[in-house]
Amino acid sequence: MTVTNFHPRPEPVEVARVTSTAAELLEVLWGRASTAPASASQLRVLLILEHQEGINLRTLGDHLASTPPSTSRLCDRLQAAGFVEREVSRTDRREVRLYLSSRGRAFLTDLRARREETLRSVLERMSAGDRSALLTGLEGFCAVASEQIHGYDESSGSRTA
Repeated sequence: MTVTNFHPRPEPVEVARVTSTAAELLEVLWGRASTAPASASQLRVLLILEHQEGINLRTLGDHLASTPPSTSRLCDRLQAAGFVEREVSRTDRREVRLYLSSRGRAFLTDLRARREETLRSVLERMSAGDRSALLTGLEGFCAVASEQIHGYDESSGSRTA
């Protein structure tokens, strides 16, 4: 599939359009690689918990832009699947902390391996120069996106917010 019929301009609007197309294609490829017993919203919870162990339901709901009852039901399903563990806070028994279980970690590891294998099959067909350019661009994108999302500058290892 040709994403663009002309030499891509470096303007953000053009790069955003091509990146959106690439993200859509990634979703299709990852869908083919997935045997996931988790929905997209459940996967999002697992990824949040992987990076923010021990957050409470309210904080998770804020990250998901979801209501407390919806967030709780989502976690109920993940707990029933064995992917999430809940623990009552030692300092406030009304607060429940959420943790990724070992089964949840194993699921994410397996999912990533399947996704990477699917991506590898595409990347192997690209020229070395295109792969190098893609890697450089994605590293820059990830650094800025991470800083914008998390207030964290990966290059310096410090928080910016």
